[in-house]
Amino acid sequence: MSGVGVGAVGRAVVRALDRWIGGGALTKREAEGEAAEARLKAAIDAFPEGVVFLDAEGRYILWNQRYAEIYHRSADLFASGRRLSETLRIGVARGDYPEAAGREEAWLAERLAKMAQPSGERLEQRLSDGRWLMIEDRRTADGGLIGLRVDITEMKRQSDELAQALLREAAASRAKSEFLADMSHEFRTPLNGVMGLAQALEATPLNEPQRAILAELFASGARLESLVAGLLQYELGPTPAPRASAQAVSAEAGLRVLLADDNPTNRRVVELMLHAADVEVVSVENGAEAVAALGESAFDLVLMDLRMPVMDGFEAIRAIRAAEAPGQRLPIIVVSANAGPEDRDASAQAGADRHIAKPIRAENLFGAISEVLGD
Repeated sequence: MSGVGVGAVGRAVVRALDRWIGGGALTKREAEGEAAEARLKAAIDAFPEGVVFLDAEGRYILWNQRYAEIYHRSADLFASGRRLSETLRIGVARGDYPEAAGREEAWLAERLAKMAQPSGERLEQRLSDGRWLMIEDRRTADGGLIGLRVDITEMKRQSDELAQALLREAAASRAKSEFLADMSHEFRTPLNGVMGLAQALEATPLNEPQRAILAELFASGARLESLVAGLLQYELGPTPAPRASAQAVSAEAGLRVLLADDNPTNRRVVELMLHAADVEVVSVENGAEAVAALGESAFDLVLMDLRMPVMDGFEAIRAIRAAEAPGQRLPIIVVSANAGPEDRDASAQAGADRHIAKPIRAENLFGAISEVLGD
C-alpha cells in the first residue's frame, strides 16, 4: 500500500512539475511576444509619418501616435478590431472629408475600392481643417494592409507659391515681349520710311553735294537701326540670300503684287522700290482688304504687314491659306517692323513664306521676291 501511495504521489508531483514548467514556458513566450509588440509599437511611434496596420478584413490592428494626430477628429473612433470603413463613414458624416461633400456614397465606394486593391499609388487627400495628406496603402504578406499618411500641407503651400511665382514670371515675360514688339514697331516704322525714301532718292539724278548729304543720311540711319536693335535685344534681321536687283525682278513675266500695310509712308516706300522694277502694285490698308482683293483679282505675290487694324497680318495669311485650292500656294512675304525670332516663327506658322524686317532694303526685298517665285 505504501508503495502504491508513493507511486501516486510521485506521479502527482511529476504532473505538477509539468504544469509548472509548461506554464512557465508559456508565460515566458507571452512575455517575449508582448515585449516584441511593445518594441514594434515604439518603433512605429517614432516614425514622423502616420502608420496604420489593418488585418485582411480591414480591421485596425495597430497605429502610431502620428496617425492619431493626423486624423485627430477621428481618433476617438480608433479601436482594435473595428473596421476602418466604419471610421471613414462616420468621418464623412461629420464632414471631415470636403471632397466627399455632395457625393458621400460615391466617395466612400471609391476610397474603399482603392483600399481593397492597394497598388501603392500615392494619392492626395484634403481634410476639413485645410490640411493636405499624401496617402499610400500596400498589401502585407498575410493579406492585411499597411497605410502611410504624410502631412504635405506645407509642401502644397510652397508648390502653390512656386506656381504663382511662375505665373507672375510668365506674365512679366509676356509683358516684356509685348513691350519689345511695340517698341520695335514704333521705332522701325518711321525708320523704314526714312531709309526707304532715301533709297528712292538715291535712284534720282543728284549732284555731288546732294550725294554726300544722302550718304550721311544712310550712315545715320544705319547707326540708328543698329542702336534700336541693341536696345530691343534683337539681332538685325537676316538678309535673304541671294540678293537681287530691280532688273532681276523685272525679268519675271510682268509681276502683279498685292501690298497690305496701314502706314502710307511704308506703302510709298515699297511702291517706289517695286515700280523701279516695273512691278504692278495694288496697295490696301489692312488684312481684310487684302483678303477681299484676292477674291476679286489674281496676284503673283503678296507683301503683308503684321500690325494692321480691322484684320492683322496673321489672320489675313491664315484666311488666304484656308481659301486656297489644293495644290495652289500664293507666295506671301511678311514685311514687318516686328523683327524678333518669335515674330518670324509666328509668321511661318501662320503660313508666310518669308519674313523681312523693316527698315526694308531694296536688295533684300528683291532677293526675297526672287526666292519665293523661284520656289
